[in-house]
Amino acid sequence: MSRRCVVTGAAGGIGLAIAEALVARGDRVLLADLDEQRVREAAERLQQPWFAGDVAAEPGVTDLIARADDELGGIDMYVANAGIFRGFGLAADEFDWSLSWDVNVMAHVRAARALVPRWSTEQPGVFAVTASAAGLLTQLGSPTYSVTKRAAVGFAEWLAATYGDRGVQVAALCPMGVATPMAEAGQTATDPDARLAHGSVATAGETIAPEDAARVLLEAIDEGRLLALPHPEVGTMYAHKAQDTDRWIAGMQRFRGSLEA
Repeated sequence: MSRRCVVTGAAGGIGLAIAEALVARGDRVLLADLDEQRVREAAERLQQPWFAGDVAAEPGVTDLIARADDELGGIDMYVANAGIFRGFGLAADEFDWSLSWDVNVMAHVRAARALVPRWSTEQPGVFAVTASAAGLLTQLGSPTYSVTKRAAVGFAEWLAATYGDRGVQVAALCPMGVATPMAEAGQTATDPDARLAHGSVATAGETIAPEDAARVLLEAIDEGRLLALPHPEVGTMYAHKAQDTDRWIAGMQRFRGSLEA
């Protein structure tokens, strides 16, 4: 059965890969992004509707959902994929923190606030978020990313615990390195903390294609799992962290030292 889907951050990277995978399944997808030209071009190629706007702000979320209602007749799946990776080291300023919190966390909250009341066991919906392995572990170099992605996973867990048996399926995508423009930006970073942040992502595990991340997310949704882990080793690390946090921290310190050296 065809689903009516919305994917944010869909002009490229993981978001576009998710949109492409959904369209390949026969779903209708509204692609949303801040970049009007790129999201329009992507949507036209896929022959799907599009929306350009700030989907982290409440007015943008309201407009996006209204557009989906007009174009699709409702929403069966919402993928809150848009995210940013900025703010490095303890010197990350108030703007970096505020923007990271809005895009990486509150965009999810604002969308869920509008959508969850629509869904029920009779008319279920899927709410998926693109978080990060950093949301389960941590992110060297970037406190803003580490904290906000942890919060994104925490919100997904809360949403699942509160509404998961009431018609709202929740999934959280938590990859390590993915070959996207966001990841490629680290190649030109000059700030030591930014280099550490990007370097830790590049060396922690295999860098995968966005299509692989999208596939794992949809598999998790199909199987009714909360966590979608394109890098299975993240689950092992997460378990080790819970079993002996101090030992895990010591390992992260050694990893940081190796990168700084």
